[in-house]
Amino acid sequence: MAVDTDTVRRIAMLARLNVPEDELDGLAGELNKILDWMDLLNGADTDGVAPMTAVKPMPLRQRADAVTEGGIAEDLVANAPEAAGAFFAVPKVIE
Repeated sequence: MAVDTDTVRRIAMLARLNVPEDELDGLAGELNKILDWMDLLNGADTDGVAPMTAVKPMPLRQRADAVTEGGIAEDLVANAPEAAGAFFAVPKVIE
């Protein structure tokens, strides 16, 4: 797919970029080079290559899934303007 100056003008308009007319030809050339590079990459054989999250494999840090603080609901609502048991009470909002 070749990009011409009309396409660059449309892309600039959609991206809300103010591109001067004398720079449209240069941008078209740069976009064509990028698209050519993408075509080259699409031609690479990637069968059997596992997806990577990083260049260097690193195990994710994991911690034990344990509750560290709990059973303090009364302490949490102690300073609330209004509480209903162990819950914050808020005014009903109906429009």
